[in-house]
Amino acid sequence: MTKRTLRASYEIGCLLLLAIATTGCQKKQVAAATSGGGMQGLPVQTVSVSLAPIPQSSEYVATIKSRRSATLMPQVSGALTGILVHSGDHVRAGQEMMDIDPRQQQATVESQRATERQKKAVYDYHTVEVDRQRKLFEAGVTSRDVYDQELQAFANAKADYESAVESRKTQEQLLDYYTIRAPFDGIVGDVPVHVGDYVSPLNAPPTTLTTVDEMKDLEAYIYVPAEKAADVRMGLPVELLDSDGKVLEKTKVDFISPQVDSGLQGILLKAPVSSGADILRTAQLVRARIIWSTAPKAVVPVLAVTRQGGQTFIYLAENQGGKFFARQQPITVGDTVGNDYAVESGLKTGDQVIVSGTQFLVDGAPVIPLPPGPAPSTQGAGN
Repeated sequence: MTKRTLRASYEIGCLLLLAIATTGCQKKQVAAATSGGGMQGLPVQTVSVSLAPIPQSSEYVATIKSRRSATLMPQVSGALTGILVHSGDHVRAGQEMMDIDPRQQQATVESQRATERQKKAVYDYHTVEVDRQRKLFEAGVTSRDVYDQELQAFANAKADYESAVESRKTQEQLLDYYTIRAPFDGIVGDVPVHVGDYVSPLNAPPTTLTTVDEMKDLEAYIYVPAEKAADVRMGLPVELLDSDGKVLEKTKVDFISPQVDSGLQGILLKAPVSSGADILRTAQLVRARIIWSTAPKAVVPVLAVTRQGGQTFIYLAENQGGKFFARQQPITVGDTVGNDYAVESGLKTGDQVIVSGTQFLVDGAPVIPLPPGPAPSTQGAGN
């Protein structure tokens, strides 16, 4: 064997001895850290797990509707000659909103008025004539038969005149239908028609001119699946939420439909809404949270919960022979309640949950629980 080969073998042997010695030192350090004898505990704050009343709820989509809402449709046929409002306008009861060409109806009214005048002239003539015939009959100039004929003619003329008056009134009332007016104070909805459009109550489907909704006495329409029928009851708390989950209003169920909607297979619930038009509007869709009941559950602060690899867990401070160590505990969380999570499983009353410094912890790390107070600074922890 050459000197070069011997030297190479010697160097390899030295490296192997060095590696074995280093590994032994690392194992001693790990053992010391595990036993807590060689690692300074991390100061942490803890909270004791307690039970709190947690609502059991479900969320659905609700539609805001007005208790006083009108869909305006034409009562007569004709072309629109004027649209005096726009979508979103506030209107007063009786305010003129649209006009339908009334010329044909105006002609009918004028014809009926002429007929009325004609009937009035005949009626006036027979009014005078019956008085004259009565005087002649009483004077013995005319016979009873002539007087009776005049009485009959007078009665016919009176009936014709009264009929003409009523016909004229009817045609004038029809003329009013050519002017579309607001039925009550409210806000104008969509206006799908245009000036010049021919509208008619005989169209299929009927022409919709617009809608007017009174922006008070609103209600939330909520359809609950039929399988929840046993849980539905009057007075159930309801929270109306925006898209970010912010509570817009708290209300209660005040109507339960006695039947299931055949199309949706749901039960209609209604809840009054008191928010003004600046918050909720008719036909608006919002989230509705129905609170079925409340039950006591463990809660932990949101900041104490950690997620890793799809698993949710917290750290407990466990006392082992007078020393405290962090123990990683998997839990199942439910809904958030303020700044806390409701815990479905994994905790029991009295557990000490670590709520500060969790980003520096590993399972089995020594910790020093601090008395309640401001969370300690994590800078320089473990030095």
